[in-house]
Amino acid sequence: MSPLEAAARAGRWIRSSAVDDARGRHWSAGDRAALPHRPASLYSGAAGIVLFFLELAQATGDDSYLDDVHAGARYLTSVWPTVKDQTLYDGVAGIMFCLAELGWATGEPAYSEQAAAIADTLADRTAWTGDPAQRGDGGIALALLHASSVLGEPAYARAAVEAGLRIATMPVPGHRFGQECTADLPLDAVTPGFLPGTAGTAFLLARLHGVTGDQRFLEAARRGAGFVREVSEVAGNCAVVPHHVPQGRDLHYLGFCSGSAGVARMFHELGEHDWVDRLAHGIMTSGVPYKETRGFWNTACQCCGVAGLLELFVGLWAATGREPYLDFARTLGEHLVETGQDGQWWQAYRRLRPWEVTADTGYMVGAAGIGAALLHLDAATRGDDVRRMLLLPDNPFPSVVVTGSPAAP
Repeated sequence: MSPLEAAARAGRWIRSSAVDDARGRHWSAGDRAALPHRPASLYSGAAGIVLFFLELAQATGDDSYLDDVHAGARYLTSVWPTVKDQTLYDGVAGIMFCLAELGWATGEPAYSEQAAAIADTLADRTAWTGDPAQRGDGGIALALLHASSVLGEPAYARAAVEAGLRIATMPVPGHRFGQECTADLPLDAVTPGFLPGTAGTAFLLARLHGVTGDQRFLEAARRGAGFVREVSEVAGNCAVVPHHVPQGRDLHYLGFCSGSAGVARMFHELGEHDWVDRLAHGIMTSGVPYKETRGFWNTACQCCGVAGLLELFVGLWAATGREPYLDFARTLGEHLVETGQDGQWWQAYRRLRPWEVTADTGYMVGAAGIGAALLHLDAATRGDDVRRMLLLPDNPFPSVVVTGSPAAP
């Protein structure tokens, strides 16, 4: 089975979970879902699933998937005013990103208008959650930068810059202790990772430097990167990042949320390609995806599993054209194709509760995101059939792969 066929199977299974009502269409969380359901969210709900169906329609030429897209978009436009969470992955910033992408891709002005309405509410204030990481204010600022570009409104970028300037005053941007990061950590723990920690915050600041040229952002991003380098473990041309310090120095996640696949995005955005290579080689020599480690267990999803690694290596291939990266991406894709069961991937989402095995529908936690990663692999191996990959705003890699002449680092 090809990656494209496996992605289509994921689409069929997700369709079987559809819930239609007067507001439009959303999807149930899955079989014994891993998380409390947030039915509109980008992480596990309708916003992420709509993006997957949009990309699946583009990849297959099957316009029936656009019915799912429009039905899901009706739901999102109906419910977003009731969503209290403002963040990218769990709240209205993610819905805004989805609707802005739909407006751009379909030409439907109603979607762009709804995205602008959300952006207006977010831009009215620039201290949203108090958390500088990607799961908090950092992700909202990135979503506003995207909205400013797609919708053509400079005020959204100004709001992101204002938030970034506040974050840049931190001695180590993104440095937070213990239960400020997650309730599972000791009070004095610090997380260097991407979604909850320093690396994701430094990514935002590096992006803002690219947008504005303001050296304050570059200096702050480099402080964050310096902290990540300091706590990482380096052996030869390989590096791994601790999940948290000081207690978790020997616990090295490899995935997107708190591990190498996410941290590599930050170093790529900063142009520190030697560290991108070290982190990539650390993953490639670890034995995954066929070998499980303490920091890479029975997970297939975008957040902490195989699909998140696949996004990294397709991105590295698109950015560098290096064949070993594409070869490893193919290995990761083959593993996902082999382990899928009629469009479902059963996994232990929570590392500390391996007996809880679930099959989820959502983008970061389940089949929609796994299917999207397989579509990106398919796009990277299509030869002259150039197709735009739909990437989230914290993905720094090229969205179009031109085979034979990829972008230089």
